[in-house]
Amino acid sequence: MEDQAIIQLLFSRSEQAISELSNKYGRLCCKIANNILHNTLDAEECVNDTYLGVWNSVPPQQPNPLLTYVCSITRNLALKKYHASTAVKRNSYYDVALEELESCLSTPDTPESTLSAAELTEQLNRFLSGLDPENRTIFLRRYWYADSISAIAIRLRMGENQVSVRLHRTRKKLRAHLKKEGVLV
Repeated sequence: MEDQAIIQLLFSRSEQAISELSNKYGRLCCKIANNILHNTLDAEECVNDTYLGVWNSVPPQQPNPLLTYVCSITRNLALKKYHASTAVKRNSYYDVALEELESCLSTPDTPESTLSAAELTEQLNRFLSGLDPENRTIFLRRYWYADSISAIAIRLRMGENQVSVRLHRTRKKLRAHLKKEGVLV
């Protein structure tokens, strides 16, 4: 079923919309949540909460594209659950990925260096649009979809070391881009 038809079902408050959402995007949402949580039951709970979130927000929202909207809700719910369940214990798999990215985005905590989410989003989008498709895929698979380096290597048919090196170089380029744009000092 097309996204617009699903959105129309949501607007008409038809429960079939949830079934269609599940059929079309359920597996992807499970993958995203499981990549972050590494727990099938928690991932399934996040996906169910995603359906509820979509149900409650459409209408009035009319997401376009629906895929991005649904994946964002799943990712945000999974991250919230992840942070709640790992508040005491650290150094898990996902913490490592976040620390990689944080090292390239860190800046002194001063009022002048505080970055708004909108400004960071704009700069990240600009940076990502300038990457070649393969490096953009590697970056997004690691930091958006939370894929492991080995999963990315398998997906793109390259060695884990090659993926790690590309991620390292991309983070350096991101840091240089943010410095050039005056976002980082």
